[in-house]
Amino acid sequence: MTEPDEEAGMGRRGRAVAAVLLAASATLGVTGAPGAVGAVAAPAVDGGAARQATAWLPRPTGPYPIGTTSLRLTDAGREDPWKPGRAREVMVSLWYPTARPATGGERARYMEPAAGAHFGGDSGVGDLNYHVRPGSTDWSGILTHARRDAPARPGGPRPVVLYSPGLGDPRTWGTALVEDLASRGYVVVTVDHTYEASEVAFPDGELATSVFPAMLRQPGLDVGAVLRKSLAARVADTRFVLDELSGLRRAPGLPAGVGASLDLDRIGMVGHSAGGFTALQAMHDDPRIAAAVDLDGQLHFPGPDGRTGVFLPDFVEDGLDRPFLLMGTRESDSGSYHRQPGWDALWQHSTGWHADLTLEGSRHGSYTDAQSLLPLLARQGAVTPEVLAADVGDVRPDRAELATRSCVASFFDRWLRGHDDHLLDGPSDRFPELTYER
Repeated sequence: MTEPDEEAGMGRRGRAVAAVLLAASATLGVTGAPGAVGAVAAPAVDGGAARQATAWLPRPTGPYPIGTTSLRLTDAGREDPWKPGRAREVMVSLWYPTARPATGGERARYMEPAAGAHFGGDSGVGDLNYHVRPGSTDWSGILTHARRDAPARPGGPRPVVLYSPGLGDPRTWGTALVEDLASRGYVVVTVDHTYEASEVAFPDGELATSVFPAMLRQPGLDVGAVLRKSLAARVADTRFVLDELSGLRRAPGLPAGVGASLDLDRIGMVGHSAGGFTALQAMHDDPRIAAAVDLDGQLHFPGPDGRTGVFLPDFVEDGLDRPFLLMGTRESDSGSYHRQPGWDALWQHSTGWHADLTLEGSRHGSYTDAQSLLPLLARQGAVTPEVLAADVGDVRPDRAELATRSCVASFFDRWLRGHDDHLLDGPSDRFPELTYER
């Protein structure tokens, strides 16, 4: 899809899912830099069958080794918006500094086997939104840099950052950014939005898959209404997770020290695409969120047909009184806040500190793990060169990853820690590929 992003109001991933909802057609430089992404040979052949492609995430840049643990949370007082009659349940993962790095089998998987198989299959979002050849990639064979269920590093409570993925994405699809924040001393909580995400693997073996593909069979679907429902569910998920974090400070089942490491007086949020929309709406609705980053998430809703009409959410019309950062792409000139109705209106109405950065040469997937993983998968034939260019553009993957990590960390360091490196004061010689607007 290459037309301007009026279709779903939430960025390129939103367009892809809106295309599914409409039963229409459905986005996402190769680096060899040290510490970025490892080189991968072409797929080997064994007995006539090609081995599944795999890849590596870029190493975190902070000083701390990291740990991770996952939890199933049940909101007994809220009915699931996509599954009436069932209480709302979400999976979250916590990423945090620990004392020693993971080695060998201690490293957490990027995706659980059942989730990875679905993500990479014919019905998975990996095929739908990123056009990775179905069955070509061993998603659960990719390893993170985090040690599973490790105790937290001593050192007192740490600022907390929530992460919300793009529309239809699993919470794992921003792991490179999340790991980097954790390595810099944050506790990051990633949230799966159940039945919207392509799949959510629960500890008891249940695999909750997205309801969106079934909407293909619904005539006269109101796409704008579906997207508004999705945003409302996401914000409710976010506020529920914030409520639960207070109890986690005393939860006996967590790895040692993890609960005590949560500083709930310093909370930020970052999200990609619909997750960025969620982050800003949640900050508007919940005073516990002090600062938020929107990674290429558009801030308006379409009309019922999904293509026409611009409807602004309340936080855009009200404006925000706390700091926010917008990071966009040059895709269809969508990066500048002047060219997006929701971004522009929010800009004019807000009194809190705000800035807008455009990553030149990027595409919507450049703010996700697609930027690191897809070039490697393309080398192995799992992604075509044309799809790769559409998904992540022609920005150098290592530079895109470094720019995103550096700016997001600089933003939260400034507003959650009081440490300002002045990277976001204006254009920076460190990142000439970033266009700055204030």
